[in-house]
Amino acid sequence: MDKLLCDELVQEIFQRLPPSTSSSVSLVSKRWLYLYRTSKTSLSLRLTPHDYTIPSLSSLLSHYPFLSSLSLLLHPDPTTTKSTTFADHLLLLVSSFCPQLHGLRFLAGPVSLSSLTSLSAACTQLTYLCINLSRPLFLMWILNFPSLKELSILVCCGEGLEQAVDVNTEYGFCADDNSDAELGLESLCLSGIGADDWGLGWLWRSCRKLKKLQFRSCEGIGDGGSFSSFVRCLQGVQEVELRTCRTIIDGVLVKLAENCDSLTSLLVYDGGSREGLLRFFSQSHCNLQKLDLRLPLDLKNDHLLAVAMNFRSLSSLKLQSCCLVSGEGLRALGAAVSSGLEELALVNCDVVEREPGLLSTLGQNFRQLRKLDLSYNEMLVDKELASMLFSCNYLVDLRLRGCKGLTNAAMVSVFKSCKYLENVDIIRCCGIQAEAIEFFVMNSPQLRQVQVEQSKISDAAKTWASRKFIEAVA
Repeated sequence: MDKLLCDELVQEIFQRLPPSTSSSVSLVSKRWLYLYRTSKTSLSLRLTPHDYTIPSLSSLLSHYPFLSSLSLLLHPDPTTTKSTTFADHLLLLVSSFCPQLHGLRFLAGPVSLSSLTSLSAACTQLTYLCINLSRPLFLMWILNFPSLKELSILVCCGEGLEQAVDVNTEYGFCADDNSDAELGLESLCLSGIGADDWGLGWLWRSCRKLKKLQFRSCEGIGDGGSFSSFVRCLQGVQEVELRTCRTIIDGVLVKLAENCDSLTSLLVYDGGSREGLLRFFSQSHCNLQKLDLRLPLDLKNDHLLAVAMNFRSLSSLKLQSCCLVSGEGLRALGAAVSSGLEELALVNCDVVEREPGLLSTLGQNFRQLRKLDLSYNEMLVDKELASMLFSCNYLVDLRLRGCKGLTNAAMVSVFKSCKYLENVDIIRCCGIQAEAIEFFVMNSPQLRQVQVEQSKISDAAKTWASRKFIEAVA
């Protein structure tokens, strides 16, 4: 049979195999090993900085000539590495062996401008790039990647000032260059930007096509905290994420409220001010559809009331660890957006346990829910869950991870109310036993994936799951 299959057909079969089994085919024969490698278009590697790393990587990449996506991560954390020499060697190898790359995630330490120039000359099809840089930030090298649509920059702790200045002078790029460009970037993620970092003003003025903007652990927006250039990129932005950015969140939200009517999705995690949040929720004129907040000590009922008044088109609401929210705010919001909400997450929100009957009310308001996440509400009991699910008959995705108070009766309620359920997560639900999972798997006609501990999946459930193409994930 092996001789009857041509190389192209074997490669096509390899590409269609699930990741959990595809690697084992390389053990069959040398021919299959060669065909497996040449059919591989995506590769993820975690390296350690030893003397043999560079020749080993060179040998490895030579066996995968058709990679279109590569993720390369150096362990330990590259953000603590000051020298660019090792990272440059690795990046030059990537440039030499992977000319067909469309996406590159390269987190092996800060790289120099010369290695980025080599990368741009070799990998002309790059549309996604994730890279480490050291200070100061000279970003005009982005012009060398005309096809780039998504860019993620992580600023390393090491300064590397002298080397960066020398390289910058060599290539003629100046920190105070005011010449604007027209970049094709649609998604931009910045991590670790400091309050005194310069060089970002040019980037803000040159990004006129941005649709997604992310800040992670940033203390500034560049150029001494001036927002004059920043507002130039906001027209047309649809998604904004702010993770652990307490020092800049007020300024960013104010500028979004004043200059961005296209915003449809907002995520704020771990840091915000009550006044800044309230001002945005009250004054923004955008048609916000997705709101994701993890603000343990900053989100209160007045914020939810402002959302209820101003954003009646919400289709997705996610709240995590929001300790100061009460049932009053959630009920008001539920009444305001009841007709359109399709996704609700109340993760580790003690209001779920603090106010009996709240879930029942929310279930009656959100009858069109498709996705529900109540994970890590450890004291959630069967009766409260059942009262909500009774009204949520169209759920396709249910997540109950870490709900230790649930028992087998909860799975009976899920089975009775959620006939269209496709995905369920019940990991770390210690009160739900194997017999309830077996019953649920064998009697849920639409089920496609269940996340649960392997020890709770009986042989009968495994057999039935394999016949019905149900994936059990531990």
